[in-house]
Amino acid sequence: MASAAKLSSPHHRPAAVPSEPTEPMTAAQRRVVAASSLGTAFEWYDFYLYGSLAPILGRQFFTGLDSATATLFALLAFAAGFVARPFGALLFGHMGDTLGRKRTFLVTMLVMGLATFTIGLLPDHGSIGVAAPLLLVGLRLMQGLALGGEYGGAATFIAEHAPPGRRGAATGWLQTTATLGLLLSIVVILATRAVLGEAAFAAWGWRVPFLVSVLLLAVGGWVRLGLAESPVFRALQEAGATTNAPLRDSFLRGRNLRLVLLALFGLVAVQAVVWYTAQFHALYFLTQALKVDETRANLLMAVALALGAPCFALFGAWSDRVGRKPIVMAGLLLAALSSFPLFQALTHAANPALAAAQAASRVVVEADPRTCSFQFNLLGTARYTSPCDIARQALTRASVSFDDEPAQPGYPTLVHIGEVVIGVPTAEGLSGAEARLREVELRTRLQAALDAAGYPARADPARVNTVGVVAILWLLIVFAAMVYGPLAAMLVEMFPARVRYTSMSLPYHVGNGWFGGLLPTTAFALVTASGNMYSGLWYGVATATMSLIVGGLFIRDTRPSDLN
Repeated sequence: MASAAKLSSPHHRPAAVPSEPTEPMTAAQRRVVAASSLGTAFEWYDFYLYGSLAPILGRQFFTGLDSATATLFALLAFAAGFVARPFGALLFGHMGDTLGRKRTFLVTMLVMGLATFTIGLLPDHGSIGVAAPLLLVGLRLMQGLALGGEYGGAATFIAEHAPPGRRGAATGWLQTTATLGLLLSIVVILATRAVLGEAAFAAWGWRVPFLVSVLLLAVGGWVRLGLAESPVFRALQEAGATTNAPLRDSFLRGRNLRLVLLALFGLVAVQAVVWYTAQFHALYFLTQALKVDETRANLLMAVALALGAPCFALFGAWSDRVGRKPIVMAGLLLAALSSFPLFQALTHAANPALAAAQAASRVVVEADPRTCSFQFNLLGTARYTSPCDIARQALTRASVSFDDEPAQPGYPTLVHIGEVVIGVPTAEGLSGAEARLREVELRTRLQAALDAAGYPARADPARVNTVGVVAILWLLIVFAAMVYGPLAAMLVEMFPARVRYTSMSLPYHVGNGWFGGLLPTTAFALVTASGNMYSGLWYGVATATMSLIVGGLFIRDTRPSDLN
């Protein structure tokens, strides 16, 4: 074990050692991996429920509000969980580096489980008015704070227990938990819907998946209580080398701050975008852009997730042999190069009629370019009233790719669908209700023209290539697993023991909560601006390119390392 002087140095970085023993894990170490991963999977389940049930929750908590307020509350409730995650990383990271890893991630599990269970009991807007959405936003903030402290604690706890030569394999199981949590949430929702029926589920059955979380909390808490504290943290305590100011030592020390920034921009930001693209954006693309029935799309994604989940552990274990960095960088490159071909293939597999219509009937927006905005609407409160913006937004929401054609200043904005030409009215100077009425009329005219041009209103279930869709989704997950599988071990190995919990947690949750959380808004803005339904993928390609440069040039492979 390292000396007290070595442990107490705030600038100490895990020292590279010539080789790592590959001794097998003991039964106690395997229990640590299983218990920590199980608890983290339950926390991801809790966190993802809101995203899966957002439309129903919107009807329960926001429909009594006026349209603008309802939109704002819906966005706040969704974003709260992502925005709060870095603050949870700071709060619980401080606890983990001063009070201990085990104690802290027991608290995060308790906070997450109680917040999720309470959502299942929360009265709707019809019962308590505006207090309902306010309480929902508050509970989402609690979920985000808890998740912000959970991952860093679990990753650190597992890695500090694992034998050096098995660190990637041990933490690789933890990396499966986000996917398994999403899978579990989908399965529970589908099962509850099937048992109760759609009407009962929409009325009250949506509460069941949230209430189930109290059982998961009991199981997860029980298995974690039996674990021993990390041996590395115990050694720090015995040497009197724990820090009283992990935030200062993590972010105000030049060398450690440099590592935090490298972890964010060279690893975690792109991991978040690649992972979210493979799972959330792919599911959204199936249901919204390709118009696949929601239940079928969730089933297809559930199969792909079940097949892809073991890959996270596989790549984590492989990184013990070949290194963390080569696998992560290869995954980034493959994800960047394959995004456009795979999503185009997904269109042909899931909705071939849409692909045929796009090829046969060109859609053109003819407008004065000066009247067209870049519709990056982060807070959901901006109103776009020019005819160009209205046309682009309507076509994007109808999942129609279109080309732009400049019009002379002062000329009307027109949408060409095959031989049909539709004039687009302005919403400038109109009240919100009048503007929405005009937009509904426009969407009705556009849909009639799209129907005549062969654009399908829904994907034909008989023509969905089930095997092809699952294979494409699985490939997206595999590339995400290459990036994510070795990541926990790599982040743990980058930072010194005394500030490890805090130092790795903040970049992870800034990357996942903010870079990953920006994906839907950024993708919509890019698609609306370009007219191409695939343009949202440029966000992932750009972040992958950034991380390939930063990570490739400035981050060293962390295997082998001495965690003490």
